[in-house]
Amino acid sequence: MHFSDIQRVPGDPILGLIEAYANDTNPNKFDLGVGVYKDAQGLTTIPRAVKLAEQRLVDKQLTKTYIGGHGEPRFGTLISQLVLGDNSPLLAARRVSATQTPGGTGALRLSGDFIAECLPGRGIWLSDPTWPIHETIFAKAGLKVSHYPYVDRENRLTVDAMLAAFETIPSGDVVLLHACCHNPTGFDLGHEDWKRVLEVVRRRNLLPLIDFAYQGFGDGLEEDAWAARLFAAELPELLITSSCSKNFGLYRERTGALIVCCADAEKSLDVRSQLSSIARNLWSNPPDHGAAVVAEILGDAELKQLWAEEVEEMRQRIAQLRSGLVQALTPLGLGQRFAHIAQQRGMFSYTGLNDDQVARLRHEHSVYMVNAGRANVAGIDATRLHALAAAIAAVC
Repeated sequence: MHFSDIQRVPGDPILGLIEAYANDTNPNKFDLGVGVYKDAQGLTTIPRAVKLAEQRLVDKQLTKTYIGGHGEPRFGTLISQLVLGDNSPLLAARRVSATQTPGGTGALRLSGDFIAECLPGRGIWLSDPTWPIHETIFAKAGLKVSHYPYVDRENRLTVDAMLAAFETIPSGDVVLLHACCHNPTGFDLGHEDWKRVLEVVRRRNLLPLIDFAYQGFGDGLEEDAWAARLFAAELPELLITSSCSKNFGLYRERTGALIVCCADAEKSLDVRSQLSSIARNLWSNPPDHGAAVVAEILGDAELKQLWAEEVEEMRQRIAQLRSGLVQALTPLGLGQRFAHIAQQRGMFSYTGLNDDQVARLRHEHSVYMVNAGRANVAGIDATRLHALAAAIAAVC
């Protein structure tokens, strides 16, 4: 027998919540686990701009042939402009290379393999906590994974401890930073914090990898790009992973990019050749449809404006859900304890609830969230905020 020694591994804890939630017969259940945006009706709908772009593609697309290892060139240009700014001097100097990937997750894996193959011996440092898949993606790529403090035991952002840890990281190592809407905590660095991080990164000769999965969901499309653009302007080299899953609603289309900023145009060509070779052995060619949709939207002034308005609507809804939950908790004596929820950004909140409280919420009140207390705020039903607050109060 060839497979007799193969053991079963536990399923992904986040994706496993989908099945548990689906099997729960309670009509008043809450799905705060899986990271997808939901509208007021509880649906993850397709943005209007995306539907219009898809209809155009059906009418004018003439082929389904391969698009090359770096993906659709127009997509690469436009996504780089969205991240770095239309007037970025790096783009004018041809210091930027964009490689299309299967989602932001694919971009992270491509960056991991690039570091392992082209920068051998470099370790990567992740925030504690971070998105759990960060851990396994880079470990599978063969990198040594270490951590720097980000949120303390009192559920507070610890910038000083973070910077102190950066001082001990070996020169040349890679530090992964969340551009905005930190996953899972929702705590973001302020502008002055980012400048302090930049100073240490530059002085210690660290290589930043900026994970940019939620552009537009924090403070706005342009505002959320502030840190990435600061680092691109001040450092000769930078890695950025961009995802179109959330802000374009293209979850299942797996659309993302690895953007690499280099010291000059010649070095950008060198790096680009390596990325093409690595991607060839990962997925050969990336999927086209989602990238074609994004390019159609970003390349058309009217569609881009419609899309930007839709992203802003989503951002405002998430912010309102955050403040609304804190308001609902206040009469129950928990407003101050959970005030940080309104201060956090993006889809996720590190609520501060412990594993036992999360388990009780699930079993006694059919409220589903990740064990560490991470809640997808974008999954809250605005009409049932008081019911959710009552459930939280019951376990606190």
